[in-house]
Amino acid sequence: MDTETADVIGHDVTTIVCVCGNTVSKDGLIQANSDGVPVHNGENTPVPAELAEWPADEDLYTLCPSCGRVYRDSVIEETGTAPVAFRVDVTAGPMAEAIRVHWNLST
Repeated sequence: MDTETADVIGHDVTTIVCVCGNTVSKDGLIQANSDGVPVHNGENTPVPAELAEWPADEDLYTLCPSCGRVYRDSVIEETGTAPVAFRVDVTAGPMAEAIRVHWNLST
């Protein structure tokens, strides 16, 4: 099976155009951990139970909350390409709740 690849400009994760068409400025993309769980980026505030802690090794991923595709930031930054690393189910359970909490904290 061929790997799906998103469009990206240069080596900049903020320019990803997901395979589904979502972008940072459309429905938003979320920084996530290696399991695809949105990470908490607030400093000096407790991490909400639904979100993951910021990874100590800075190994970040980008989650598309529209379709569940996850991209590894280091691959994008190193190669200038954005292959889909894996997919998660964003429609139910803890992942859907984590996305909701992320957006509520971001506004």
